[in-house]
Amino acid sequence: MRRGEDWHMGADTLSVFCLQPHEFDPVTQPEPSNIRKAARLSVAPMMDWTDRHCRYFHRLLSKETLLYTEMVTAPALVRGGAVHLLAYSPEEHPIALQLGGSDPAELAQATKLGAAAGYDEINLNVGCPSDRVQSGTFGAILMKQPQLVADCVKAMQDATDVEVTVKCRLGVDDQVASETLPRFLETVAATGISRFTLHARNAWLKGLSPKENRDIPPLDYDLVHRMKAEFPELHISINGGIATLAEALPHLERGLDGVMIGRAAYHDPASVLLDADRLIYGNEASATTAVGAVHAMLPYIESHLTSGGKLNQITRHMLGLFTGKPGARAWRRVLSENASKPGVGPELLLEALAHVQAHSGTQAAE
Repeated sequence: MRRGEDWHMGADTLSVFCLQPHEFDPVTQPEPSNIRKAARLSVAPMMDWTDRHCRYFHRLLSKETLLYTEMVTAPALVRGGAVHLLAYSPEEHPIALQLGGSDPAELAQATKLGAAAGYDEINLNVGCPSDRVQSGTFGAILMKQPQLVADCVKAMQDATDVEVTVKCRLGVDDQVASETLPRFLETVAATGISRFTLHARNAWLKGLSPKENRDIPPLDYDLVHRMKAEFPELHISINGGIATLAEALPHLERGLDGVMIGRAAYHDPASVLLDADRLIYGNEASATTAVGAVHAMLPYIESHLTSGGKLNQITRHMLGLFTGKPGARAWRRVLSENASKPGVGPELLLEALAHVQAHSGTQAAE
């Protein structure tokens, strides 16, 4: 099969655009109330993972889930070196831009750029523990300076009508989070911000890598629930160690407003996202299948290749689609071994899919 055959892009086919801020039509933005509904489940911002191709793929699996960009640093965005990272496809809505920074004026400028690009939410990263981020006074280290975070948030709010939110840890290093977190939330919420995502661990700024910081500091889900009880007016989502919808639902049932899932949504997207619209949002109409998502990706891939992109820039995000299913290993092998070869096109996904269907012994429904 030749590239372009059977998946050419028509007027009613999913489209992909490399949007610049002035090209966005703001009437397509969801209302703030809809963003809060979307935030019942979100896919965490993850560096090198949640780029525009990953988000487009995830949107095919769930129409409702809130998606986040990778963290974009405000200095890089303001100085023009990262403006290309604002590009996205309109199908990705609802979508949030996560910013990193600690200078209120820079964050205000970056927020204006994000709002002009049409993002539905602008989020401030106050949770990343990496040394590189700390050296720029970004991320979790800011939890030691709640008033500075409040100043940053206020500047961001003054720059836009788009909702500004914060993602943070429970605390840092040897802070007693049960004492410092309420003061942090109270200080930042005094700006008028009302949405927080709490990663239910402290961040250890010295001695642990970012990977270790995701696993070693103990989880404290109860503290997150206590914060919701203490600040019922705040919209609070929980993040950290939650890998399935079955694990997410009890947090919602206990009264939290949202659940954010990270690595599990990336490595096993079908198990997290395919049932999300039904189980989290009560939307039966938007159901799809993993096989259907593969076919829906083909026009997007063709457009990306036509514009000079590479196949593996997209397929690397799809390797886990059939995790736990017959043929998953063959799917990963075909894509990982061949997607970077010159001249390869969307037909490679159909070849990989044929292996899945052969192993499952059935022609899966699209």
